Amino acid sequence: MKLSDYSMSASRGFLSHFEIVDIDLPDFFAPAVEAANNLSGLMTSGRIRHWLERIPELDLTDWAKNAPDEQVRVAMVHYSFMVQAYVWGEAKAPTILPANLAKPIVALAERLDQAPLLPYSCYVLDNWTRLDREAPITLDNVRMVQNFLGGADENWFVLIHVAIEAAAAPILALACQLVDAAKSEDAGLATNLLNEMNGHWDAVNAVFDDMPERCDPYIYYQRVRPYIHGWANNPALPDGLIYEGVEKYKGKGQAFRGQTGSQSSIVPSMDALFQVNHENDPLRAYLDELHAYRPIQHRKYIEDIREQSKLRDFAIASGDSALRQAFNANVEQVARFRTRHLEYAASYINKQAKTGDGNDTEVGTGGTPFMKYLKKHRDENRAQTI
Repeated sequence: MKLSDYSMSASRGFLSHFEIVDIDLPDFFAPAVEAANNLSGLMTSGRIRHWLERIPELDLTDWAKNAPDEQVRVAMVHYSFMVQAYVWGEAKAPTILPANLAKPIVALAERLDQAPLLPYSCYVLDNWTRLDREAPITLDNVRMVQNFLGGADENWFVLIHVAIEAAAAPILALACQLVDAAKSEDAGLATNLLNEMNGHWDAVNAVFDDMPERCDPYIYYQRVRPYIHGWANNPALPDGLIYEGVEKYKGKGQAFRGQTGSQSSIVPSMDALFQVNHENDPLRAYLDELHAYRPIQHRKYIEDIREQSKLRDFAIASGDSALRQAFNANVEQVARFRTRHLEYAASYINKQAKTGDGNDTEVGTGGTPFMKYLKKHRDENRAQTI
């Protein structure tokens, strides 16, 4: 296995191989791009739907099938933000998404084999650029490009995820090498690779620890989180959302999961590598469902790791204490990451005062209860040490 098979690299991992500011869309996108670029101003007006309904309706069916992947992904970033703003940008959620937003995003989503709303890939993976183009992708050298309301808390929340993805990139390359090392039963090589991976996990967890520095829990809950919900298991849209003019949906409401960090492919990749199993529960079913929301190549990477990795089996069978110790250290690093996620879920969501429709302190942005099962999955992760 090698990352290049999945259009990935050891410097970017799951992040886009391009930077969004470098990709120009055809001129016919100009009104939509202008609205997306001014989304914060339009939302602050209090009548975001009025402005977004004025965008000309584009038929992207043929264009989306044949356009360069980079252009389709950038267009998806802009349209997915506008769709979310249309649905959640005013007090009461609408039951219908107008055709000028519905038809383009469905065409883009079909090309990408993703759901027609904001996914993690549009919120984070494709939505950043470096400030100094000669310097690496680090927290002090990236900015968020497409925003909702904007501001330090929204930016920081997204950029923490960008920096985590960048810090995790070498881990993904090492995972490929570890699959091969286990296959060849090379305990020395596997141990060295795991020790190197452990150091990169220190960097990942250090970035995650910085979340509270510039993203306040109250601001996150009130001004960031409301716009990333989906319309599955959401009381504000009990019958889903109708995509006007989209023939395949036949005028019926659609229920799609909202954007969530659980759509990141880092932890599922590690579960696959370390052969971590989770018992059946609502969160596992939900996470299995989220797999389809990831970009195609990222799904393939996880699936191939899961199918091919015999690392834990090899570490047990080898009887090599150094290998077992290195294996356990990395399993514990993922558990540490999950523990921090659990702590943030408590402080940023669960402990906040409930607000209006859809912004429930007991339910994640993907539409499922989370506190109980996040702890359970963390414990199941930790239990896989040997």
